[in-house]
Amino acid sequence: MRDPGGKPDTPLTAALAFSVHVFTASGAVLALFALLAAIEQNWPRMFFLLGAALAVDGVDGIFARKLDVAQRLPRWSGDILDLVVDYLTYVFIPAFVVVWSGLLPPVAAIPCAVAILISGALYFADRGMKMEGNYFRGFPAVWNVPVFYLLLLRPDPWIAAAAIAALAAATFLPIPFVHPFRVARLRVLTVSLLAVWSVLAFVALLRDMMPAPWITAGLCAIALYFLGAGLVRRAEHA
Repeated sequence: MRDPGGKPDTPLTAALAFSVHVFTASGAVLALFALLAAIEQNWPRMFFLLGAALAVDGVDGIFARKLDVAQRLPRWSGDILDLVVDYLTYVFIPAFVVVWSGLLPPVAAIPCAVAILISGALYFADRGMKMEGNYFRGFPAVWNVPVFYLLLLRPDPWIAAAAIAALAAATFLPIPFVHPFRVARLRVLTVSLLAVWSVLAFVALLRDMMPAPWITAGLCAIALYFLGAGLVRRAEHA
């Protein structure tokens, strides 16, 4: 292994570079503990652990670029490692929750979970998942978000099943979904609303998914913004 300047790496720099991959892989460990919390139907703990995994996913790239991990360790792909962990946290655990939580009619739970797993796997393998302007093409398989809303709102089971079916279908449709950090248009507003959403969701978890009505209303309003931002972009380019 050599550093970007062509000089041989020291054992310390090589170990530091590899530790970034270990740090990324720790998201899978957090996913395991989130799954155990889901088995106990301790939804706040599950979401806190998934949030911790999201934090790992958010900062590991900074460390990887700082240490030039891709150059120093070409044997291991950080991109593939990210996708493996993301599939566990964004797809597999939410699919388990759909089956285990009782949110859906028993006859629909397994088919909906299968739809989540297959559509999520295909989406993560899609080389064309990004559109012009850094929008996601189709629903970006972040299934922990709709599952959060289903546990928060507790709609009629068949409405929940229909929502999951619609989102699974939307995975394959050319509908833009906003990326909160990479889409330049209204970025300040989008990031600000994401920060407000994070605070409101944190309070909802502290209150065991039974927050005050105004918190639920705020979470729903922000969700409508994120759903609508992509549709407005599509209408303007139609």
